[in-house]
This record gives sequence, structure tokens and C-alpha cells, in this order.
Amino acid sequence: MALLNILHFPDPRLHKVAKPVAAVNARIKQLVNDMAQTMYDAPGIGLAATQVDVHERVIVIDLSDEQNELRVLINPEIVWASDEIQTYEEGCLSVPGVYDEVKRASEIKVQFLDQNGDAQIIDADGLLSVCIQHEIDHLNGKVFVERLSSLKQSRIRTKIAKQKREQAATVS
Repeated sequence: MALLNILHFPDPRLHKVAKPVAAVNARIKQLVNDMAQTMYDAPGIGLAATQVDVHERVIVIDLSDEQNELRVLINPEIVWASDEIQTYEEGCLSVPGVYDEVKRASEIKVQFLDQNGDAQIIDADGLLSVCIQHEIDHLNGKVFVERLSSLKQSRIRTKIAKQKREQAATVS
């Protein structure tokens, strides 16, 4: 297993749309293992392959405190979403230190392949629903901050630019 480099917003590679996985083979299983290790190390609760500059439709999620309930969603597709909306404060490994409220469907039904290549369908609500929708956005080339108002996006870009300047100054 290897730790992968997580891309940070506004890196243009975060806007690439991921391609479907053709076959769940040894390479994809290794990617899943590396993504899981990277997510746990970060630490985070979800990671999309797009965030580690692999543009294939693979997501790992683990909402457990013990980090022992890994969910793998390959080629995930939302096949149903409730009309009811929930607001959840979201953060992202690709936008460190930024949290804001995002509105999403409160319940979804998702079909996908698991890490063995077997077809699955799950119903998700609460944090799992939010997390799946957030990670699928990544696969579709969208970062959660792009769901916020223009003013909030502008403030976030300014904050990130300031953080980069401060980091560069401490390195120099």
C-alpha cells in the first residue's frame, strides 16, 4: 500500500470527469487499498479517485470511528434521490480547513460495483447520503465549494491564496 498525493482546490485536475472502470482487476484493487490508506492517514471519511489524480469512477468511504467499515463504490450511480433536502456542514480533503453548509438530497439509492466487481444497490440517508453525493461530485469534476454562493467561493479562493502565500513565506 502507498499513500497517494491529494490534489488541492483550485487544481484544474479536480475538474476532470472520471471515466467508468472497465474491469475490477488487480490494479483497481490496489488503487482501492491505496485510496483507503490515504483517506485514513489524512484523516477523512471519504475519498474519490479524482482527488488523487486518477480519473476513474472509484470512491472509498468509512464513517466509523474505528476505521473498520470501509465501503468501496466503483462506477457509482445515483438511481433515485428524494425531493427532501438536507443541509450538512461539509469539508473536503482537497479543500483543507474549509467547511460550509451544502444542500443535498436527504435520501438516495445508489447502484455500484463493490471491490469484488459484484453489483450492489444501497439506500443511503444522513451522513452516508451526503458523503456519497459529495464524492460522486468529485467524479463528475465538481468540488463542494462550487455548490456555494459566488461570494463564498470568492472568499474561499482568497483564503486559500493567503494560506499558500504564508506557507511559501515559512519555507523561504
